[in-house]
Amino acid sequence: MLTPIRVLAAMGLAVLAACAGSPLDSRSDLDLTWDRALVLWPDEAGDKPLSARLEDGPFSRWSERQDGKRWPVVVYLHGCTGYGNFEFFERLASAGYVVVAPDSFARRFRPLQCDPKTRTGGYNLFVYDFRHAEAAYAVQRLSAAPWADPRNLFLMGASEGGAATALYRGDEFRARVITQWTCSGRTNVRGLAGPLETPVLAIVQARDPWYDPSRAPHQRGHCGDYMRDRPGSRSIVLDSDAHDVYDDPAIVETILDFVAANRRS
Repeated sequence: MLTPIRVLAAMGLAVLAACAGSPLDSRSDLDLTWDRALVLWPDEAGDKPLSARLEDGPFSRWSERQDGKRWPVVVYLHGCTGYGNFEFFERLASAGYVVVAPDSFARRFRPLQCDPKTRTGGYNLFVYDFRHAEAAYAVQRLSAAPWADPRNLFLMGASEGGAATALYRGDEFRARVITQWTCSGRTNVRGLAGPLETPVLAIVQARDPWYDPSRAPHQRGHCGDYMRDRPGSRSIVLDSDAHDVYDDPAIVETILDFVAANRRS
């Protein structure tokens, strides 16, 4: 039976409390982040998109029915406390994309990079190496997946995942969407590292509390400061003191339009 998406939300929060890997599980940590990824895909009946973990049966059965059909894929890197933005995932799937969100907290050792109580980050900075490895491994697995269109892979991320999206160095993605991140701060997280020819859409709130100068010096700003010589790229700064950008339907449509404009037919 399909796991309801709200149950998956609870599961995503639960992994913060304990290491997910069983000592009897011989899979590597990277395998676990892929196998336990949240995946959403279009419903063939035209109803609400379906969701499961990649390792579960429902998605495998759906993929086996595709008979050579390949789907554009969004690889989504979640934030520092786990999954969120489920309505956005559903909107992407409804638009004809398979959404794969690797579960970074499926690793046996996965400390937090942030403190959600104080809205501060910058702890355990090696976590960004984890996130880049997870993105690269997702690309490797997708290249062997008969249901995935390797010409139409897109990378998206929010907050910590947005920083990882900005700094990922690979050239496998048609375009990138960075949300809730400023591309500013320490040298190890500053700027855009992807190929110049890869279009980037970045969206952040002007007064995001996570980047308040009193707690996060030098992190106010936006990724547009690093988009010189990046054709087709755009930075949007919203006039708000919130963190989440996905509760604005117009922004969601802007993201969908950007991805569609960069999709290869």
